[in-house]
Amino acid sequence: MLDSSYLLVSLVFSCIGLGYFIYGRRQKHKVAFWAGIGLMFYPYVISNVTLLIVLGVGLMFVPKFVRLN
Repeated sequence: MLDSSYLLVSLVFSCIGLGYFIYGRRQKHKVAFWAGIGLMFYPYVISNVTLLIVLGVGLMFVPKFVRLN
C-alpha cells in the first residue's frame, strides 16, 4: 500500500529527474540525460522510502562527479 511520504518523495525526485532529462537532452550532456531517466523511473521499482531517498540523492550527484569525454 502506498503512503503519502512515498508519493511525495517519488514526485519530488521524478520532477528533478525531468529537469535533468531536459537539461541533458538540450545540452547534449549524456550523464545528466541518463541520470534524469533514472530519477524518473527508479521509484517504480523501489518501495522503501528511506532507500528511495538515498538512491535519489545518489543519482542527483552522479552528473557532478562522473565525466564522460
